[in-house]
Amino acid sequence: MAITIKKVSTMKELKRFIRFNYRLYKGNPYSVPDLYDDMLNTFNKKKNAAFEFCEAEYFLAYQDNKIVGRVAAIINHKANEAWNKKNVRFGWIDFIDDWEVSDALIHTVEEWGKERGMTHIQGPLGFTDFDAEGMLVEGFDQLSTMATIYNYPYYPQHMERMGFEKEADWVEYQIYIPDAIPDKHKRISDLIQRKYNLKIKKYTSAKKIARDYGQAIFELMNEAYKPLFGYSALSQRQIDQYVKMYLPIVDLRMVTLITDADDQLICVGISMPSLSEALQKAHGRLLPFGWYYLLKALFMKRRAKMLDLLLVAVKPEYQNKGVNALLFSDLIPVYQKLGFIFAESNPELEMNGKVQAQWEYFETKQHKRRRAFVKEINN
Repeated sequence: MAITIKKVSTMKELKRFIRFNYRLYKGNPYSVPDLYDDMLNTFNKKKNAAFEFCEAEYFLAYQDNKIVGRVAAIINHKANEAWNKKNVRFGWIDFIDDWEVSDALIHTVEEWGKERGMTHIQGPLGFTDFDAEGMLVEGFDQLSTMATIYNYPYYPQHMERMGFEKEADWVEYQIYIPDAIPDKHKRISDLIQRKYNLKIKKYTSAKKIARDYGQAIFELMNEAYKPLFGYSALSQRQIDQYVKMYLPIVDLRMVTLITDADDQLICVGISMPSLSEALQKAHGRLLPFGWYYLLKALFMKRRAKMLDLLLVAVKPEYQNKGVNALLFSDLIPVYQKLGFIFAESNPELEMNGKVQAQWEYFETKQHKRRRAFVKEINN
């Protein structure tokens, strides 16, 4: 049957756009649903600060009056300017295993981008690096995380059939929490702390950490992540948004700041208990009972055995100098006390040796791989 593509133009259609993913992956033991309210805010052009420099439209694919696919078409003008590209992104793409559906969705994004002067289509990517990115190509039998995309194995097959090529890969690791801080790790930590007069900062108040270092945390991210694939610097409005959104909900025991002799932030590590199973139980909704599962995962004693490493950023001049060892020397005893067995690294660019080197003293397992695809748009 013919495929019809319709642009999302009403709130009712946007809700259908979000819910299609829930329906397509209903009962899948590895998929982790996004929080419905977060998605509504993400796609809201008035609420999402990324729309200061992004433009986007959302599309639904229909077959016999039934939704069979979805996709977001996005242009991040700041990223295009920073990387001297003319890319249109496809994001939040989902489709049934039907070539006509995926073809129609991608063709729609290509045409939308071509009308706006774009020469290449890439994805899956979101508005910014704070959105999930990269299509899963290995690890389909592994539990996903709150920060990543899960997709069926047929997705990358469709991309390759349409002529897409690999643009970048991310790898993910399970990192097992050691019984004790590795000896070499500890020696490096002690040495680096004395050599550069570094200080570990811990907080017990979200208001105080936001006041003292909220701005600095995200400025450090902009500095540390600037060279990474497709990164576009966070705007001041985004920083303000993320300080209010994230710092109040993290367990501050698992937040470590490292400063230099002048109290300038040079490293930050933020991790949290895995919310994967809680989000599955909540089915992406806070009400009526989803809030209970999420609070239980975050703050109650019986929590998941897995933690997510949400953010590790080191000032460029301190990278490869052992600062990461100092960071995890502080965090490992916290992880042990809280009963975690392993951590999920979340995506790391496969060529980012600086990041992967920090796991050399740990037992690890590389268990997932995801990919950003790219192709030229035909004239």
